Amino acid sequence: MYYLIDTILKECSAEECHSGTNQYVAVLTPEEWNTESDSYDMGIDMEPDTPEIYTTKAEVNYDSVTGTFAIPDRNDMSGEYIKFSFALDEKGVVFIDANGTVSRKINKILNTKKWRFPSLERFIYDFLEQMIHEDPRILENYERKLDIIDNDIDCGKEGDLDTLNDIRGYLRDLRTHYNQLMDLAQEFEENENSFFQPDHLRFFRLFSSRVSRLHEMVNSLLDYTNQIRDTYQSRLDVKQNRIMTVLTVVTTIFMPLTLIVGWYGMNFKYMPELDSVWGYPVVIIVSLLIVISSLLFFKRKKWL
Repeated sequence: MYYLIDTILKECSAEECHSGTNQYVAVLTPEEWNTESDSYDMGIDMEPDTPEIYTTKAEVNYDSVTGTFAIPDRNDMSGEYIKFSFALDEKGVVFIDANGTVSRKINKILNTKKWRFPSLERFIYDFLEQMIHEDPRILENYERKLDIIDNDIDCGKEGDLDTLNDIRGYLRDLRTHYNQLMDLAQEFEENENSFFQPDHLRFFRLFSSRVSRLHEMVNSLLDYTNQIRDTYQSRLDVKQNRIMTVLTVVTTIFMPLTLIVGWYGMNFKYMPELDSVWGYPVVIIVSLLIVISSLLFFKRKKWL
């Protein structure tokens, strides 16, 4: 698909795209790019192999800027990254996309954006903004989930640690993604090949600033997840200490009883208590007194 950058994006033919009257946006499949790449006169030989895309980055060439996007899927953060490539110069930008992601984002721009001063820089800003548009809401949703887990732990419940670990992993992925987006915006802002108008570089600074704020939010939430994990571990340690305390108290109480059992289990012939009528009841009473006195002692010491 081909578009001219006017007050809105206008669909056009490939011939109109190359006419030079307006800056353009082209969305091609890898097969179309291999066929038409020479017509864009960017002097590059780029193989848009989607499986080999791992990061979001931009590289400055002699007469073009090329790069790739690897974007976490906001609808399925545990799924595969969304990947596509791009190449641009002062005349326009070409996206090489095999899965239709770029077309969907451009359709949103078509339906929502109208520019007073159209330019390639403004289009790129709006395109990049589509990637992070929903992120504040997503991060707020993660924060609410973390609040629920934190409250459960404070109330003595187990807490959903699986969800906590999942959110922590998603936040780390987003932090890496934001770092790469900031690097990309800074590469554009450098404007090494003077493809962009100096007055329009502010769009890249604006985008970088927005991503930086999201990056700070992610760092804050990661700190929150660490705090929740520490709280849970503290609660677990306290619980284990209580169990050990009870076991120690029980063991201490029954040690004298074990001694009595061992003592009278020897069955020596001349043990006077063996022939006494009151021997058995006295042993029972002594054992009960030992248990009761031990319990009172531990209760007074607040070990129970």
